Amino acid sequence: MSGADGRPYDLLVFDWDGTIVDSISAIVACTRATLDETDLAHVDDATIRGAIGLGLRETIERFHPGCPEERFRRILETYRRHWIATYHHRLGPFEGIHPLLCELETAGYLLAVATAKSRAGLARDFETTGLGPFFHASRTMDEAPSKPHPDMLESLLAELAIHPRRALMIGDTAHDLQMAANAGMPALAVTSGSHTADQLAAAGPLAVLGRATELAGWLASRGT
Repeated sequence: MSGADGRPYDLLVFDWDGTIVDSISAIVACTRATLDETDLAHVDDATIRGAIGLGLRETIERFHPGCPEERFRRILETYRRHWIATYHHRLGPFEGIHPLLCELETAGYLLAVATAKSRAGLARDFETTGLGPFFHASRTMDEAPSKPHPDMLESLLAELAIHPRRALMIGDTAHDLQMAANAGMPALAVTSGSHTADQLAAAGPLAVLGRATELAGWLASRGT
């Protein structure tokens, strides 16, 4: 159902990696370098991709349950060092993202980000991509439990005074979609990131699109 202004939603919440920025291959490579340097057992790329979207602590628990805190701190430091030195420079927004955000802003949507990145990492990406000013609010893994816990979305809804049914989550992983379901929000999937179309469809989104740049057309069809 559309609002009085014709928009089907008031708030659009985006995941970051794999949805807004083309960073999945860089994340996989950085994780691989980290695992190799810290002498952890081999984890295949498909398993790494499946964990993208979770916090790093939850990711390592998937790979190596019961990882001691001291070892995890070493893994975290190693990952951040590799990311900042090498892999961060390999990412950028998907083609067409800037015009999309301009169009959504002009249409009157509130825009937000809910990401498993750290606050420092998201701030760095906002500056690097120049996309930060488009977003009215954001939540990171420093400020909320890992996806699919709903706290990121619930706190964004509270901050922006939006009812859950008037907000839409857009993400590339089942973790994003499950988080939205846990918050009572509808969700839309994109296949530009780490999870397959089948994995995404199984999580029950309203639709599965190829990329976030298809969002404006999809919203227009919902608003009529």
